[in-house]
Amino acid sequence: MKLAMQINYAGDILETVEEVVRYESAGLDIVFVAEAYGFDAVSILGYLAARTSRVQLGPGILPIYSRTPALIAQTAAGLDYVSGGRAVLGLGASGPQVIEGWHGVAYDRPIARTREIIQLCRKVWLRDRLESDGIYQIPLRGGTGLGKPLKLITKPVRPQVPIYLAAIGPANVRLASELAEGWLPIFYLPEQAEAVWGDSMRQGLDLRNPNLGRFEIVAGGLLAIGKDIQEVLDLARPYVALYVGGMGAKTKNFYNDLFRRYGYGDLAEQIQDLYLAGERERAAKLVPNELLERMNLVGDAGFVQERVHAFAQAGVTTLMVTPVGEDPIGSFRQLRAMVDRL
Repeated sequence: MKLAMQINYAGDILETVEEVVRYESAGLDIVFVAEAYGFDAVSILGYLAARTSRVQLGPGILPIYSRTPALIAQTAAGLDYVSGGRAVLGLGASGPQVIEGWHGVAYDRPIARTREIIQLCRKVWLRDRLESDGIYQIPLRGGTGLGKPLKLITKPVRPQVPIYLAAIGPANVRLASELAEGWLPIFYLPEQAEAVWGDSMRQGLDLRNPNLGRFEIVAGGLLAIGKDIQEVLDLARPYVALYVGGMGAKTKNFYNDLFRRYGYGDLAEQIQDLYLAGERERAAKLVPNELLERMNLVGDAGFVQERVHAFAQAGVTTLMVTPVGEDPIGSFRQLRAMVDRL
């Protein structure tokens, strides 16, 4: 089992990069850099490539609507080059609130668009001439009429950069397990993973090209190992409430839908109603303790070891953790020892 961390889009980025350097020496395997409507992920990843030597690096995620397929592929190839072959490409559809509200692009056909982008990226990395007659018309039909099929001028370090797809809906999870090297689910509950995603994963895996290798699942949560630290879980409450209650409209919130599928339908509705009414603290207080305990790795060493086994048994191959508490690096080192014993 590998260990990953995600750099958030808030806070002091330069300070966080220095922390990543320390975590790399403690056994960190992968770093994902989030991108919403703050700094872009790619600039930070380039800086990380210069400051690190071993960890894999990737956006977590690049929204598929904010860049053309060719630019996504160029970006991944460029990151792979400057990092010495350490790049991974995290992709996802994000949501209409950000895509239409920030990028000014229609949030349409996310599944078909994702499939097409993955296929086009792999053509670029193989240095095939880029042509498409799907959602993306390449060369553009119409326009000046001067466009012609082109191929990547530079030679990539690798002919294929691993793609990790962020997905929680059934169709998207099916697509991830069919076409991507890895999957980035949010709010992963190991005990419910089979019931919620099992059928979708199997359907995708049945169509998967064996050359893609093992399907990597990257999931986890807060990390803090010690006694009497349950209050650390309170750090997750506003975050969960934001997504379940406010990350989307009343009628279209993918994260709210996920919590309903987990069996928390009434609570999901209450959290959303309170959050959209501006009562964010009340919404956060409704997030149940037992849910937070199972989605995160917070507690004494014995409890965290149990959670590591639960994630592993559910198929997770990389634990994505956010070390917090009084001794985050110490907790990370303990976790590294735990997963090494699996």
